[in-house]
Amino acid sequence: MAYTIDKETCIGCGTCEGECPVGAISVSDDGKYVIDPDTCIDCGACASVCPVDAPKA
Repeated sequence: MAYTIDKETCIGCGTCEGECPVGAISVSDDGKYVIDPDTCIDCGACASVCPVDAPKA
């Protein structure tokens, strides 16, 4: 199961994008980040660095 980002919680800082080892995270048109479920390897790196706990398993 891939991680997802709670858009209500996300503050758009981009920390998660820089931490993702497979490039599964990108910024959407609204400035919030999204995770591509087909690319995500469920490693949790994004969740470990997010200051607001937006990535969820």
